[in-house]
Amino acid sequence: MTTPRKTRVAIVFGGRSTEHAISCVSAGAILGALDPDQYEAVPVGITREGRWVLPTGERSQLAISGNKLPEITASSGDGVVLAADPTTSSSLGDVDVVFPVLHGAYGEDGTIQGMLEMAGIPYVGANVFASAAAMDKEFTKKLAIAEGIPVGPYAVLRAGVSLSEADKERLGLPVFVKPSRAGSSTGITKISDWADLDAAVATARQIDPKVLVEAAIVGREIECGVLEGETGGSPEASLLAEIHVDDAEWYDFETKYLVGSRFTIPASLPDSIAKQVQEYALRTFTALDCAGLARVDFFVTESGEVFLNEINTMPGMTPTSMFPMMWAATGLEYPKVVDRLIRTALRRGTGLH
Repeated sequence: MTTPRKTRVAIVFGGRSTEHAISCVSAGAILGALDPDQYEAVPVGITREGRWVLPTGERSQLAISGNKLPEITASSGDGVVLAADPTTSSSLGDVDVVFPVLHGAYGEDGTIQGMLEMAGIPYVGANVFASAAAMDKEFTKKLAIAEGIPVGPYAVLRAGVSLSEADKERLGLPVFVKPSRAGSSTGITKISDWADLDAAVATARQIDPKVLVEAAIVGREIECGVLEGETGGSPEASLLAEIHVDDAEWYDFETKYLVGSRFTIPASLPDSIAKQVQEYALRTFTALDCAGLARVDFFVTESGEVFLNEINTMPGMTPTSMFPMMWAATGLEYPKVVDRLIRTALRRGTGLH
């Protein structure tokens, strides 16, 4: 009797963005969650310079060790090519589906999604447009506003543009200065004095020439996980999580990944407000035409107002990431989340939907 062929899943990670290390950690967790009886995992690392390699190291090398972050280098394995031509075989061989667990630029912004569309290979997560729109915080806000989802006051500083005195008066202090197209809290500065603005903008522009200046919203940080419907139906929302930053001034990179933060799942909110957050999360997912998965982040003020912060179309999938933990609390354990995402991607395929 012939043994059924396993589904070949390429886990693509690392990449050229500032979130390279977190992508590696997420990939390690996904590799550990795949059912070896059902899936053949093909790990594919991308160096910071953009070289694609087949890593030969152990999965444990993709974890954070103390304060040492994992990294893919040219010496991590042999080079590999994934052809964007659907009529040409790549050196990677036949792959049924790609799990692009890439965070930030050149991965979560529609670039690899476009390449996979050209290659005709199904992939986990949002399509080209949704990935690009969600990655760019300016356009996330514009689409949310069009959908009637509240966002806080903000200003956009394109390359060479400075914040006007009118915007300073409108936004007030403190403000957060951040790259428009980045994640994992990289390049973000909280300022309480306009004298510090230029330095904060310069820091953000090391990552992205387009910068957002956002009014600080005093409130609780609430997150919601969203999964595409299993059979193509309406998306589903997880239980909510509340992030407690304790001694940290805000939820920065160190607090997220190195020091750690406390969280509560489910978040202790009145039912009406929790349902409002979940509704906004689902509406944001739909407004941006997302697919597969997303983590949608909000602020909830003391008076019960809900404001969208951002949406992540490929949220962190590390063992301590909120997305898998929210779904585990909802009743869907990590391996089942990964399995569902792959099956959803295979069902959806490529092309327009």
